[in-house]
Amino acid sequence: MAAAERLAVVSGGGTGIGRAIAARLATDGHRVAILGRRAAVLDEARDTIEKTTGPGRILPVPVDLTDPEAVEAAAARIAELGPVDALVNNAGAIVTPPADRSLAALAHSWRQDLDGNLLSAVLLTTALQDHLRRPGGRLVVISSAAAQRGGAGPHSLGSYAAAKAALHGWAFGLARQLGPDGITVNVLAPGYIADTEIFGDGWTEAFHAQKVADTLVGRAGTPEDVAEAVAYLTSPAASYLTGQVVGLNGGAVLGR
Repeated sequence: MAAAERLAVVSGGGTGIGRAIAARLATDGHRVAILGRRAAVLDEARDTIEKTTGPGRILPVPVDLTDPEAVEAAAARIAELGPVDALVNNAGAIVTPPADRSLAALAHSWRQDLDGNLLSAVLLTTALQDHLRRPGGRLVVISSAAAQRGGAGPHSLGSYAAAKAALHGWAFGLARQLGPDGITVNVLAPGYIADTEIFGDGWTEAFHAQKVADTLVGRAGTPEDVAEAVAYLTSPAASYLTGQVVGLNGGAVLGR
């Protein structure tokens, strides 16, 4: 890797928001390691992105981010590339409905959602923390508007919103810890973003229409909208912005 080339890591980088983020950062000149469970999906994302950016910009790293040993191995592979300039914790799991009304089923579904949406970010960040560039490293945590207004219904069930909200307090602590090293830590909380696995084909037209109606700008967000915000948060220009939750929701949730 050339000395001037920046290295980014994007979890959940094979589809949707993560893929758009990876493409945007690669276009800006980063080499981007994309992480996810499905090797074939990561390979397809690499091939598509590199049609625009040229070869060698995307490194697929298949990994289960809830498995500590697997995360350690993935982090060691990434560390061989050099200091990490930008770490984007985007991986998240769609909620797991309880199999029945028992407390055992509820506990299982909540643990699944906490692992996929919270623990995955904690493990990856901890594994790469010593490899973040000092000074100048950028850490972005992708949360959700559900963390700010609460979650209900089949697209949240409470566990998703709770897991995403937990990311906020954790990120604030990291911002305090890493700030003296010149590393910024921010949370990006998207609202309704179309063309993602969370808001996929299983929802009705009425559901999508209501989500658009909740905004002040009259449209759904796109993965590219999120990617543009991440591009700024991970840039050298954002060196004075840290410890913040940035809402990206078209005005559906007003700043607080």
